[in-house]
Amino acid sequence: MSHAPDAAETAARSAALGRNLSAEEARLLAVYLDMLVRWNRRMNLVGPASGLEILETLIQDSWFLADLLTELAPQPGEILDLGAGAGLPGIPLRVFWKSGRYFLVEPRRKRSIFMEQALAVLRLPDTFVLPVRMEDLPPARRKAGLVVSRAFRPWRELLADVREYLAPDGRVLIMSNAPRPDAGFSGYALEKTREYAVAGKVRFFWLFVRRDG
Repeated sequence: MSHAPDAAETAARSAALGRNLSAEEARLLAVYLDMLVRWNRRMNLVGPASGLEILETLIQDSWFLADLLTELAPQPGEILDLGAGAGLPGIPLRVFWKSGRYFLVEPRRKRSIFMEQALAVLRLPDTFVLPVRMEDLPPARRKAGLVVSRAFRPWRELLADVREYLAPDGRVLIMSNAPRPDAGFSGYALEKTREYAVAGKVRFFWLFVRRDG
């Protein structure tokens, strides 16, 4: 039987992984993990079945990402999380990083319904679900200061496709298994890379910033 940890167990396991959570962070993550485990039994939202496995293999990305995003200056006013799926990394990310208005873009209805229900319970500030394809986003949502992508599209294709959704000097955050992108991207500067380890595997963030002209 799959298991979801309570707040105390979530805090203890996170501490063992090197992250000390506040009581509120532990509570929110435990609620999200409980919902994800229960819904996952019916609709296969994520691969791992237990809450602790999800915490160890998927949630960690979010707190490392929060650390990186906290360093940005200026902080983005609006963020698009494309292909948000079941809310990873976006929902746990908002537990740790609350800047700007965060839009979880996911056209698959079962997943968007799950995220809507999770946000209704968690009450994360300025965090919203948009159950549409990227191409159907309204003009008001095409001025993002940051786009977040977790395997939404191949990275070169993503950089080309999201330019019209970015504000000037907007950024694109790509999660990758490679240390750096190879040559062959234009219209952006590679602002920063960050290495981190999850479940014994090294992962990387690539942060691009839009450059015109």
